[in-house]
Amino acid sequence: MPEARLKPPPDRLYGRQRSHPLRPRQQRLLEATLPRLRFSVAEAGDPRAAFGRAVDGLWLEIGFGGGEHTLAQHAAHPDTGLIGCEVFENGLCSLLGRLVPDGGEQDAPLPEALRIWDEDARLLLRALPEACLDRVFLLFPDPWPKARHAKRRFVHPETVPLVASRLRRGGEWRVASDDPTYQDWVSAVMGAQHLFGPAEPQRARPAGWPPTRYEAKALLAGRTPLYWSFIRI
Repeated sequence: MPEARLKPPPDRLYGRQRSHPLRPRQQRLLEATLPRLRFSVAEAGDPRAAFGRAVDGLWLEIGFGGGEHTLAQHAAHPDTGLIGCEVFENGLCSLLGRLVPDGGEQDAPLPEALRIWDEDARLLLRALPEACLDRVFLLFPDPWPKARHAKRRFVHPETVPLVASRLRRGGEWRVASDDPTYQDWVSAVMGAQHLFGPAEPQRARPAGWPPTRYEAKALLAGRTPLYWSFIRI
C-alpha cells in the first residue's frame, strides 16, 4: 500500500454530523427518543444485559445511515440483540422516526432488542468485551476516496484487529461498497491480514442481506456494489 494509506486513523473518522437544520419533530426524536434507546459505556461490560429481555446473539452495525438495514435485520431476527451505530443526526432521526409515531417520542413503546450508539463506533468496540459479538455490519461506508483521506476509512490495518478481537471465532464481518477505490482498498487490507479467512467479493447481494438506499443509489448510477463476508478465524 502507498505510505499515505498506512497513516494511523485520526481521533474521529467522520466529518459533519448534520446536513441541514433539524425540524421540530427531528429535534424531539433526538431529545426524547434517542436517550431511551442509547447504549452507554457503562453497559458495555455486559452488553447482552443492556437489552429489555434476554437475547440469543449480539450484532453490531457500524454506520446504519437511514436505518433501513438495521430495522430489517431486527424484524427478521427479533431475538438477536442489535446495536446500531450512527453519528449523523439526520440518519438517527430517520431510524427513530420509523419507530415511534409523531407525538410519541417520549413514551411510545420501543423495541426491546435494539439499541443505538451515536458516537464513533471504535469507542464502543474498545469498551466491549472480547469475543462478545456474533456479527458486524459495515455497509456502504464513506469511501474517503482521496489518498490523503485513506486514514479515515473504517477498514484499516489498525482497525481490523479491533473488530476481530470483539468477534467470536466463527463470527462474521459483512462489508459492502460500491466505490471502486474502497473496493480495492478492502481487498488489499483484508488480503494482508490473518485474523479473518479469505473471502471473494460477490457482485450480487447475498441472501439475508436486506437492501439499503445506498445500494439502490449505486445501482441507479450504474455502479456495481461488492459484498464480502469475512469469517473470524
